This record gives sequence, structure tokens and C-alpha cells, in this order.
Amino acid sequence: MTGATRRVARVVLLDPDDRVLLLHGHEPGDPRDSWWFTPGGGLEGDETRQEAARRELAEETGITDVELGPVIWKRICSFPFDGRRWDQDEWYFLARTAQTATDPRGLTELELRSVSGLRWWTSAELLAARETVYPTRLAELLRTLLDEGSPRDPLVLAPEIV
Repeated sequence: MTGATRRVARVVLLDPDDRVLLLHGHEPGDPRDSWWFTPGGGLEGDETRQEAARRELAEETGITDVELGPVIWKRICSFPFDGRRWDQDEWYFLARTAQTATDPRGLTELELRSVSGLRWWTSAELLAARETVYPTRLAELLRTLLDEGSPRDPLVLAPEIV
């Protein structure tokens, strides 16, 4: 990875039926190059990762009524997007909500060009998905989380360099 590493907070948001909310993103210049991913983004100013997780969730989904839980996973990733390389240190928070209606009015200009929707997924749907989902082991990680509960300490996922 090159340059400064961006500190990121992501949210594994579960509804009362244990469905996870994912956003559908794509390369701004090529909507065919698409993937699903958890809500979240980079820290701003001196905000904490918890504050960033809540802010990003509200901006990207409109969901504010959440019970933000522990950090369950951490990973380092690096990927090309919108003409540059993004190097990130991501922390994934578990969160629960009863609010399933979404209203992504707080998207940035870049997100408006690269996010085409969002959807609640069951664990079974994720396991059967043929589409790209990040982190790449999300279906397996979610199944373990639902079966065993939150890990005592955050799991450190293998780095993903795309």
C-alpha cells in the first residue's frame, strides 16, 4: 500500500430478522463494475470511530435509531476507485436497528456518482450471491456472528489488496 492510510468505520447493521444492510456501489465511470458493501467511511476531523460509524450510517442510509455495539472485525484493504488508490484501516461495528426504511439523502458527490441503491440481505441470500461483496468473506463471517455472537476481541481479517 502507498501513501497515508485512511481510518474507516464500517457498520454491520442487522434488523430484527437478522438481515444485514448493504449498499450497491460501482465504479463512477463504469456501472457494470459493481459490488455490495457495508455502510461506513472515513473519519472526519477529530471524531472517534464510533462517531464516524453513526454519522456515515445516517448519511448513507438515513437510519439513526441504532444500537451501536462492539467492533467485531478489523481489516486493512487497498483498492483502486475513481482514478486513485485507497488504502484503508477498517473497523467493523456490529449494530442493530428496528428502523428498516432507508433514506440516503446525505450522500457525498462521489457517493451520488457511485452508489446505486441498498438492500437488506439474509445470511442465506449472501451465501448464494454471485455478486462481489466486501469484505469477501462477509457471508461466512455473518453466519458465524449470528450463530456464535460477537467475538470477545475483534477478528483481524486477512488484508484485501485489489
